[in-house]
Amino acid sequence: MAIGGDGQVTMGSTVIKRNANKIRELGGGHVVAGFAGSTADAFTLFERFEEKLEKYSKNLARAAVELAKDWRSDRVLRRLEALLAVMDLSGSYIISGTGDVIEPEDNIVAIGSGGPYALAAARAFVAAGVDDPEKIVADALEIAGGICLYTNAHITIKTLAGS
Repeated sequence: MAIGGDGQVTMGSTVIKRNANKIRELGGGHVVAGFAGSTADAFTLFERFEEKLEKYSKNLARAAVELAKDWRSDRVLRRLEALLAVMDLSGSYIISGTGDVIEPEDNIVAIGSGGPYALAAARAFVAAGVDDPEKIVADALEIAGGICLYTNAHITIKTLAGS
């Protein structure tokens, strides 16, 4: 499995940073997560998600559901504007502040303004027989960065491999 993110951070229509790292290893390296949306909000969500992973013994699905519950019901958290994509070797999820915990049918997750472009490209690569997750992520993000004004081609990728 692989997860990647572009490096662009914007405020309105202005690029503030081009080389941000929007992905993190969590749960002692057993989980990788990425964000889209407000940077400060994402850091808060990463911390909260890490706490849920610890509390629920690195059970990704349970941690995702519990974070979504807190995010939707907590007065402070529900004002956060971001999305999280999380994955481990058992699966992947998109988590939102409206209580959504979505497990994709094809195990391909894409979020953010460039997400639809990256998702379409990744699905096309998989349909064409590409089976290298890191290559799929890199090429899909490169395509998204060439189409979406709010996505660039400064790509960071993290992978998870089975033992």
